[in-house]
Amino acid sequence: MNRLAHRMRRAALVLAALAIFAVPAAAQDLREAFRQADQERAAAQTRDAEKEATILADRANLAAEVASLEQQQATIEAQLRALEAHVTATQARREKLSAEWTVREADTHEIASNIRLASRDLQTMVLQSYFTAFAPERAEILAPLQDPAHFPGLDDVSVMAGLLQQEIVQSGQVSLRDAPLIGRDGQRTTGKVLTLGRFTAAYEIPGETGFLAWSPQALAFIAGAEVPGGATGRALRAYLAGGRDVVPVDLSGGDAMRQSAFKLTLWEQVLTGGPVVYPILALAIAAALLVISRLYFMNRIHSNTDKFMTEFNDMATRGDWAAAEQMVLRNSRRRMPVIEVLKAGLEVRDRDRETQESVLQEAILHQLPRVERGLAILAVMGAVAPLMGLLGTVTGMINTFRVITMFGTGDPKLMSGGISEALVATALGLITAIPIMLLHTVLSRRAEHIIGDMEEKAVQLTNILQLRRDGGHNTDGGRPHPGARAMTAMGGA
Repeated sequence: MNRLAHRMRRAALVLAALAIFAVPAAAQDLREAFRQADQERAAAQTRDAEKEATILADRANLAAEVASLEQQQATIEAQLRALEAHVTATQARREKLSAEWTVREADTHEIASNIRLASRDLQTMVLQSYFTAFAPERAEILAPLQDPAHFPGLDDVSVMAGLLQQEIVQSGQVSLRDAPLIGRDGQRTTGKVLTLGRFTAAYEIPGETGFLAWSPQALAFIAGAEVPGGATGRALRAYLAGGRDVVPVDLSGGDAMRQSAFKLTLWEQVLTGGPVVYPILALAIAAALLVISRLYFMNRIHSNTDKFMTEFNDMATRGDWAAAEQMVLRNSRRRMPVIEVLKAGLEVRDRDRETQESVLQEAILHQLPRVERGLAILAVMGAVAPLMGLLGTVTGMINTFRVITMFGTGDPKLMSGGISEALVATALGLITAIPIMLLHTVLSRRAEHIIGDMEEKAVQLTNILQLRRDGGHNTDGGRPHPGARAMTAMGGA
């Protein structure tokens, strides 16, 4: 329709142009042109009507097609929703089954791991059992279970149960059999082997009877390093000979027997304390020498002091100063602190009491370093000894942690060296420190006793000197007392 209107407008414009520019003589041609234009217009309308009908028909077909496709889309969407619901349900069921599978797989692996762990424990027990010496194939029965690629089954569990039952039965039996063993000389031999359950094994070969140790590595019995003697050896030999019903049993499984065979001496035990042991021993020796020297010195300077002072006091009371000075000179080579104090007191016997006390106190102070010499050093030694033991403890623990870092904690024997070093060093430090502190206390009390004795003797001398001095001035009715005169005369002499 739009094309038809466009063409009609174009035709009108043409006609208008012809009407304006044409001459009257061309009127006939103009009518012909109008007729042709009408014919063309009619033809164009006919074609447009046909096209419009075709378009309308196509539109109806397309609408029907769209409706059909929309219906198909709705059907497909419904199917899609159904499939999505099915997928969701399937996914949920899959997740549920996966969770159940994970749980069951974990349970299965746990059961298999527990069976393998039990088989390792059982294999260790079998390898450590005496009875493997009589049936060596027992050690290989459980080998397949140690393979991670092997999944244990009921047959494997039955084999484990059979081995365990066999071990339980044989653990309660006493048997005497001929079996190979490694003698004390390191050579393999054959002898009578007595097994008392899983606790004790003994052997008898010509001329020798003793206990056996079992070696899981060699799968063989090894004779103990020492042949049992005393009542234990006699009882074992009598039992093997059938002469008695009682036999010694090592309930530790051979540990007690091995410990008795490899018992360390005292010096070997001390050396297990590590390098710190030597400074501690040197400190103990130095402290012992210092204590002995101080005890000897104190006994020497304080021996017979009371007897000496009794004689000296008698001479001083009589005023026999020449005899007193001679006595002091005779004993001065002993360098007794009391004698030195008395010597200082004799030099000021004619002075006043204050001067005498000051001189005697100075003499006592002069002797104090001799009496107390070494006590401070001994106290320091007593304090240092446990610290050195603590140092040994620290070094031992350092060695222990170094071993743990290198080898782990699987074998406690690897850590026993460092722990033993730590404990022995600590014990040795305490064993050294305790006597030192006790002896330091004894020596300190002894020194205090000597110092107190010097002070006592100084006071006695001061009192005697003052009595002598005051006695010369006492009067009785203007006449000197006879006793005072005698003391004065002796003092003048």
